[in-house]
Amino acid sequence: MSNDKSNVIAFQGVAGAYSDMACRAVHPEMTTLPCGTFEDTFAAVREGPAALAMIPIENSSSGRVADIHHLLPDSGLHIIAEHFQVVHHQLLAAKGASLDTVKTVRSHVQALSQCREFTRAHGLKAVAHVDTAAAAAEVAKLADPSQAAIASELAGELHGLEILMRDVHDAAHNTTRFLIMAEEPIDPEPDAGLVITSFVFRVRSVPAALYKALGGFATNGVNITKLESYIIDGGFTVAQFYADVEGHPDHRLMRLALEELGFFSREVKILGVYPASAFREHGVGEG
Repeated sequence: MSNDKSNVIAFQGVAGAYSDMACRAVHPEMTTLPCGTFEDTFAAVREGPAALAMIPIENSSSGRVADIHHLLPDSGLHIIAEHFQVVHHQLLAAKGASLDTVKTVRSHVQALSQCREFTRAHGLKAVAHVDTAAAAAEVAKLADPSQAAIASELAGELHGLEILMRDVHDAAHNTTRFLIMAEEPIDPEPDAGLVITSFVFRVRSVPAALYKALGGFATNGVNITKLESYIIDGGFTVAQFYADVEGHPDHRLMRLALEELGFFSREVKILGVYPASAFREHGVGEG
């Protein structure tokens, strides 16, 4: 691997994972760096050999990626881009296996949820694994015709597995949204095209606080494309919200909306301001 940090992009998982494929789709000129956890992926950029991190945040079939919203605000990194990756799940097994011999399928819990109808229809026992590509590696090591993995075609090629069935995901629109993160933020031109601003905030514990906090976006015509809440304390009394909105903080209407949000919120932290993916306009996956 090159010692040039600017040429390395980190992802959580092992070679052949969908995050690896997303890295290759967006930055084919860069070397991909597998990391064990999301925390390791962030650290690879903050402290180590990578310039960028590719982080999955949500899937069109199975929703948000577990834990990632808790980790983003304290990652020490900034969102600089987004990428929408079409996900094609393949049923992979060792040579000699067939649909008649396979009894158990292994994959990441998100991939299994995206293929729930398929596994039920074929009477397969689903076993959750830490990673799709790692599941493929384990199936290759076992060389057991009763074992299969749901993973990418790339993972199958890397581990010498055969594709028993292609595109086993339940929804044809199966797409994962990734965030690309770096140590330094970017500041896209406010009027150069659609810009997304991502931030987290906490509302004060008073009646209608969320309604009042978000009212400025409605009255100023700022579109909120994503809003999610999650509990951040053991007493289930404090909620933090993650939001994506269309617009640059330098736009007058966006500035007014953020000012109103700040008045009714305990804390507002911008995670990134970055160009919107063309996927938002055309609805076509980028990889």
